[in-house]
Amino acid sequence: MKKIALSILLSFITALVSAQFKNIVLDVQQEGERAPAEPSIAISLKDRDNIVAAAILDKVYITEDGGETWTTKKLESSMGVWGDPVVISDKKGDFYYFHLSDPAGTNWQSEEILDRIVSQKSTDGGLTWDDGASIGLNHPKDQDKEWAVIDPRTNNLYVTWTQFDEYGSKDPACQSNILLSTSGGGKKWSDPIQLNQFPGDCIDDDKTTEGAVPAVGPQGYLYIIWAFNEKLYLDRSYDKGKTWLRNDVVVRDQPGGWAFDVPGINRTNGMPILIADNSPTQYQGMLYLNWSDQKNGENDTNIWFMRSTNGGDTWSIPKKVNDDEGEKHQFLSWMAQDYTTGYLYILYYDRRAYDDNQTDVYLAYSNNGGVSFENVKISETPFTPDAEYFFGDYTNITAHDGRVAAVWTRMDDGKTSIIATVIEDDVLFGAPEGKKKKKKDKKK
Repeated sequence: MKKIALSILLSFITALVSAQFKNIVLDVQQEGERAPAEPSIAISLKDRDNIVAAAILDKVYITEDGGETWTTKKLESSMGVWGDPVVISDKKGDFYYFHLSDPAGTNWQSEEILDRIVSQKSTDGGLTWDDGASIGLNHPKDQDKEWAVIDPRTNNLYVTWTQFDEYGSKDPACQSNILLSTSGGGKKWSDPIQLNQFPGDCIDDDKTTEGAVPAVGPQGYLYIIWAFNEKLYLDRSYDKGKTWLRNDVVVRDQPGGWAFDVPGINRTNGMPILIADNSPTQYQGMLYLNWSDQKNGENDTNIWFMRSTNGGDTWSIPKKVNDDEGEKHQFLSWMAQDYTTGYLYILYYDRRAYDDNQTDVYLAYSNNGGVSFENVKISETPFTPDAEYFFGDYTNITAHDGRVAAVWTRMDDGKTSIIATVIEDDVLFGAPEGKKKKKKDKKK
C-alpha cells in the first residue's frame, strides 16, 4: 500500500512539474507607446468566466469565457486616467477600476495631475465604464498609490492611498500621509480621513508612508497596513471606519526598507499585502500578510508571509515563501485568497535557476491557512529586464470559486508585455476523492 501511495504521489508531482500553464499575451508594447505595466486583475464574484484585467495607463482586458478569448478596451474619464490601476469585483458581478487622475490630459505638464483618486464602475462585465467618481480631491496636494477592497457581504467599498503635500519634493517640511475613503456603491465617496500616526517625507522612498492596502474581515472589521521607515504599520477599525486605534501597531521590522535594488529592475518595492480570511473554513477571521525585503542581504531578496489570529495584535514567525536555497532574488509579490475554498496564492518573480538577470514567474499556494506553501513555476519562458526601461511596481493575482487568474509584466529587448494565466485549483491541489473536475461555466 505504501508503494502504491508513493507511486501516486510521484505521478502527481511529475504531472504538476511538467504541466504547461498557458501564458496568455494580453498586450505588447508598440513603438512610441508607453510601456504597459503594473497590471491588476479580478474574477467576477458572480460569473467566474468573466475576468477583467488592467494595465497602465488606461488599458482594460476582458474575457467572458474563462480566458479563452480577450477583448482590449481603452478606459476614458473626464478626470483623466493616469495609471496605478486597481480592479475589483463585487458580489453582483460589477467591476470597479481605481486609478490616478490627469484632468487636463497633459500629464506632468499640468499642476492638476494626481489631484484625486478616480473610481470607475462597469455593470456589463468590463465592456463599458461610467465616467467615474472623484475621491479625495485636495489640490494642490497629490494623491498616489491607491488600493481598494470590498466587503463581500455588504458591498461596501474601501480605498486607501498616500497623499503627498507635493509628490517628489525634498523639502523636509513636506509630508506624506495614509488616507481612507469609503462608499456604499461607488457613486459617492466619504471625505478622506488620515490613518497614520507618523507622517513620512515626499520623496517616494523608504521614509515615505506608502503601500497602504485595506482588508475587511467577516465581522466587517477593517484593517489597513502600510510601509514606512523600515517598518510595517497596522491600523484597524471595528466599527466600519468610524474609530481607529490611538497608536498604530508596528507589525514587523523591514530591514532596508520597502524600496530596494534588484539588478535589471529600474525600481523595486517590497510593500505589504494584507488579506482578511472570509472563507467558510477553520481559518475564518485570520489576517494574512505578505511582503518582500533584503534582510538576508542585497543579493538575496525573499518573499515573506505571516498570519495573525487576534486582529493583528500578535503575528506568527515570518515564513519564507520561496523554497529555494542560496542567494537569489525573489521580488514584486502579490497575494490573493479564494473566499470559497480558503486557499491562498502568492505570485512573484524568481531568479533561482539563473546566475544572471533572467527571470521566471512563480506561484506559491497553500490549502492550510498559510501553514505551508508549495511553489511552482508558471511562466513558460524566462525574460531578462533592463533597468534603463520602466518595468512597473507590482504584479497581481485573484482567485474565486476554484479558479486562479494571475497577471504580470515581462520585458524583452526593453519592451514590456502583459501576460496572464488562468489555473484551476484542481491542477495545483489535485481533485479530492469523489470530486469531478469543474466544467466550463455555461452562459446564461
